[in-house]
Amino acid sequence: MNDSPIGDEKMPVEIDFRDGVRGLHHIPPGAKVFLPASIERGVWEYFAGKAQQKGIDLSELLTDVLKRDIEINEALK
Repeated sequence: MNDSPIGDEKMPVEIDFRDGVRGLHHIPPGAKVFLPASIERGVWEYFAGKAQQKGIDLSELLTDVLKRDIEINEALK
């Protein structure tokens, strides 16, 4: 570990963003996004069993269930 203090000389006075790219970290529509989620063990066991019965990946089943839930919620508005 370096114990030397960080001086102002390492930080530029101005930062030039002219070559910056807008939307560089944009997630395009239809892209798969992997994010951690915590669910109760019983819920995981239920859906893991259903996914195995259907021969599909758990994430695919959960995505389908959540999409249907969205459709139901939108229809009830």
